[in-house]
Amino acid sequence: MDLNTIQTPALLLDLNKFTANCEFMKDKCSRLGVQLRPHLKTGKSINFAKAQMTSASGPATVSTLAEAEYFFAHGVNDLIYAVGISLGKFDRVLALRSAGCDVKVILDNVETAVMFSQYCDQKKVPCPVLIEIDCDGHRSGVKPDSDDLIGIASAIKGEAYFAGILTHAGDSYKCVGEEACQKAQENERDSLVRCADRLKKAGFECRIISAGSTPTAVFAKSWEGVTEVRCGVYCLFDLVMAGLGVCTKEQIALSLLVEVIGHQKEKGWVITDGGWMSMSRDRGTSAQAVDQGYGVVCDISGKIYDDLIVGSANQEHGIIVRRDGSLIDPKDFPVGTRLRILPNHACAMAAQHPQYFVVKDGKIDAIWNRIYGWQPKELSL
Repeated sequence: MDLNTIQTPALLLDLNKFTANCEFMKDKCSRLGVQLRPHLKTGKSINFAKAQMTSASGPATVSTLAEAEYFFAHGVNDLIYAVGISLGKFDRVLALRSAGCDVKVILDNVETAVMFSQYCDQKKVPCPVLIEIDCDGHRSGVKPDSDDLIGIASAIKGEAYFAGILTHAGDSYKCVGEEACQKAQENERDSLVRCADRLKKAGFECRIISAGSTPTAVFAKSWEGVTEVRCGVYCLFDLVMAGLGVCTKEQIALSLLVEVIGHQKEKGWVITDGGWMSMSRDRGTSAQAVDQGYGVVCDISGKIYDDLIVGSANQEHGIIVRRDGSLIDPKDFPVGTRLRILPNHACAMAAQHPQYFVVKDGKIDAIWNRIYGWQPKELSL
């Protein structure tokens, strides 16, 4: 099995780049004196996770309970489920806790705090709870100066117990360059420290003070007052991150292997078998200074063609065009040519595939299976 014979489209993971990206973040967090709690939602693979984590048991972050169950079954014990807990998921969380998994949940309102506390008391299962903080108006969470902060902490009681606070600087994805990302990181850190001080004065100790996004983690200068950093896409990077100046395109460790299946000569198009079902519909770079279409084109070895992008896509067809609109000569990319496509959003592209073909020094070195979805592993009526 090699890059010329595996079925396309196929998800490729460049092992050397991936390993370098993982080691960069481990070293960065170590130098800044903060614990790395990597987000495993990007990889969704135990092989992948082992390279990210600082130990085989964690700490780590997940975005679904299916991930939590999978990684716990593979020995990862210290987890934060970093999406607001909802009533329909209480039983799965406590099942994990009862099985010995140190999974922690987050919430941002009194109603959920009361319901979850009552449920934990009813089942007689203890569970640590973090309050989600909204540091930049990006999505959910409690405003740092809101009166609700102390009220929510007070509502976490009994078997459910307050363990700390957590935020995600999601608006850092709108920052371009080191200075802007550092300002976002400083705001992220300061928001958490302010909340921790308020809670401490009210009698609540924050054992965990958790921050994290790839742009802020890459450019952080200090995490003073923060206990851990969560980030995920740094291990692969993607075109959105490159557009923010967080990485170079050459650092992107994920790509899609496709094959040329035809041409539209009068339009100057190259047609491949890599449509949006294999790339995802993510067009995250469309809001950036440089729109990368559905992805940047590389040759089979990963060398980037700066003037070629996937300009449009159907379910199973990708259409490669020149950025400047000039025609592509079909002779340059005959039928059967194999190419790679760099992703706009690595998490979204990876989510379309059941495995990674791990490439080392141009050769397929391993196959890493991955999971996806939200439901328990086995279902029946």
